[in-house]
Amino acid sequence: MSGWLRVVGLGPGSEKWLTPEALAVLQEATDVVGYVPYVENLPASITAEKHASGNGVELERAAAALRLAAAGRRVAVVSGGDAGIFGMASAIFEAMEKGEPQWRELDVEVIPGLTALLAAAAKLGAPLGHDFCVISLSDYLKPWPVIEKRLQAASDGDFALAIYNPASKTRRDQLLQALALLRKQRSDDTIAVIAKDIGRADESVSITSLGEVDAAQVDMRTLLIIGSSHTRRVGRFIYTPRYYEDRP
Repeated sequence: MSGWLRVVGLGPGSEKWLTPEALAVLQEATDVVGYVPYVENLPASITAEKHASGNGVELERAAAALRLAAAGRRVAVVSGGDAGIFGMASAIFEAMEKGEPQWRELDVEVIPGLTALLAAAAKLGAPLGHDFCVISLSDYLKPWPVIEKRLQAASDGDFALAIYNPASKTRRDQLLQALALLRKQRSDDTIAVIAKDIGRADESVSITSLGEVDAAQVDMRTLLIIGSSHTRRVGRFIYTPRYYEDRP
C-alpha cells in the first residue's frame, strides 16, 4: 500500500502554535480528515481535499481516513491540541483494531502538537511545575462514576488538576458535582484558573479561587486549572514549586 496516514495535532488555535512538522505533513497530504471547526480553520496554504464531519462520529471518521490511506492517498487526520490527548489518535487505533486486517500494515504516524493545557500554563507562569493530572469531565464515552472516582483520587493525592471538557450547553450538572467534590477536599482559597479560547481571538484567562469559580462562565471552550495545596501566586503569575519545603 503506497498511501500513508498521519494523525496531526494542530495546537490550541493560533497558527503560530502549529509545529513545522505538522505544517509540512498537511502541505504534503492529498486529503485532510477531521471535525468541521478544525478543517475549516486550516492554514490557507493547505490545498488537500478536505473531508469534514460533525461531533460524535470519531470512529466512523477514523475508518474513512484508513480507507483513503489504503487506497493510496496521503491522509492527514487532524485534531486540536495534541491528537493523543482526548483526540483522534486513539480513534484511529481503535478503528484499526476493529476494522480491516490490512489497515494494520498501513504507514501510520502520530504527529505531536501543542496542547491547550501547555499553552494556558505558559501564559500563567508554571501552575503545572510539579505533579499534575489531566481529567475530562465528559461522560459521553465513560460513565460519571469513573470520572468521580478519578477526581477523588487526584484530589486525595493533592495533584494540580487540568480539567478538559468541563461543561457543555446540555451537560452542566457534572461540573457542579466536580466542584463540590473538590471543595470538600481542598480549601476555598486554592488557586483556580478559567482559561477560555486559548490561542484564539477571544482568548481570556481569569485567575480566581476554587471557592469562587463561577460555573456559568465555563463551557466546552474552557480549560479549568485547579492548583494543589502548594500552588501559589507571585505578582501576575502563578506557579507550583518543584520542591516540598518539608522534604528530607
